[in-house]
Amino acid sequence: MSENTCWLNEGDQVVAIEQILDIGEVTAAPGDLGVVEHTEPNYLPTVRFHRTGRAYGVTEGQAIRLNMGDDSLTKRPTVPEAEDLLGLYFPLLDHGFMALKDYMSGDDGIEEAARGSYKYGTRQKGDQRQLLRSLMRRRHTSPFEQVELKFHCCMPIMVARQWVRHRTASLNEMSGRYSLMPMLFYKPVDEQVKKQSKWDKQGRDEPLERQRIKEWNEKLLEARAVTESNYHWAVEEDIAKELARIDLPLSAYTQWVWKIDGHNFFHALGLRCDSHAQWETRQYFNWMAGAGKRLMPIAFEAWEDYAFYSKKFSRMEMAALRILHRADNHPYPDKVLDQQGMTKTEKREFYAKFEEPEVIDFDLDLSQAKEPEFFEEKLRKAAEG
Repeated sequence: MSENTCWLNEGDQVVAIEQILDIGEVTAAPGDLGVVEHTEPNYLPTVRFHRTGRAYGVTEGQAIRLNMGDDSLTKRPTVPEAEDLLGLYFPLLDHGFMALKDYMSGDDGIEEAARGSYKYGTRQKGDQRQLLRSLMRRRHTSPFEQVELKFHCCMPIMVARQWVRHRTASLNEMSGRYSLMPMLFYKPVDEQVKKQSKWDKQGRDEPLERQRIKEWNEKLLEARAVTESNYHWAVEEDIAKELARIDLPLSAYTQWVWKIDGHNFFHALGLRCDSHAQWETRQYFNWMAGAGKRLMPIAFEAWEDYAFYSKKFSRMEMAALRILHRADNHPYPDKVLDQQGMTKTEKREFYAKFEEPEVIDFDLDLSQAKEPEFFEEKLRKAAEG
C-alpha cells in the first residue's frame, strides 16, 4: 500500500480473516462481515462489523474485500443496506425477535429479470425506477419473484397461526417433539388490552377498564404458572415431549426460519401491515417491511404508492363515483350508493377509502439490535427452567 492511498474504499464489503480485538473485547471473529465506513490517506480504513456492531481500523492481514475477482468469497450481487442487517437480531413484543438471515437479489435483480438482457452498469437509475414502478403499477409480478428473503423469527403461537396462512412461503419450525419448549408466554401491554370490536368480529376496539385488565393479568399469571409446572413435571417424569407440550397455550413462543419471494412478500405485507390485521402480527410484518425497504428500496416505494396506500373500487363503487362526479356535489350521495345495492358495511368501507391513511414509518432502527447469543441464552434458560 502506498503512503497516500488506502486499500479499501468507503462502502466496500469486507470479511474478517482473523479475530480482531479492541481493548480486549472481540470486534470481529473470522468470517464476520462488515462495511467500510471511513477511509483517509495514511490511516487504516474503519470497518463496522455487522454481527457486533463495533467499528475498528483494520489492516490488510485482518480482513479482505469481497468481490475481488476469482478468489472472492462471494460473486453474487450484494446490497449494502441489506448486508448491514445480516447477523442482527431485533427484539419484538416481550420475548420475540426477528432477523434477516439471507437474501437473494434486490432492485437490480428485478430489473435484470424484466429486461432479460440487462447488464450491471448499463442503465441509469431513473430508468430502473421507471421500469420497476411500471411493473408494480401494471401488476407484472413475475420479475419480483426473483428476489428472495429468509428470516429467523420467534413469535407467540397466536401470531404463527396467522402467519402460516401465507402458504406461498417455505418454513421450518422448531419442533416441540425434539426440543424442550421455552416457558416464555406473551403478555400484551395494557394499552393493547381492549374490548371486542362492535364492527370487526375478529378485532379489538375500545380500551378496557384498568381494574378489568388487572384481574385478567392475574388470571393469566395463575394459569401459566400451572402450565409451566405441569410441563416440567411431565418432562422430568420421562413423559414424551410430544405429549408434555399438548397443554401449552397460544401465548407460548415458537420460532421458525421463513423464506419467501419478493412478489409474495409484498402480498403478505399488504395483508398483515394493514390496520385491520392483528396488532401483534403487524409488529412482525412491519419489521419485515423495513427489511424489504433496505433490500429493494425502489420496488418498495412502488409497492407503497401503487399497492399498500392505494385503494381498489368495486363495480358498484365505480358506478356511484361516475354519477357523483357528473352531478358535482350531489346532495344525496347515500341515495346514490343505495341505488347501487350497497349494504351499510359496504357504504362505510366506501367512505373510509377517502380518509387520510395512517403513514407507517417502516425504517428500522439498527441501534435496537442485539447479538443472537442474547436470545439464544434467554431461550435456553426458559427451556431448561
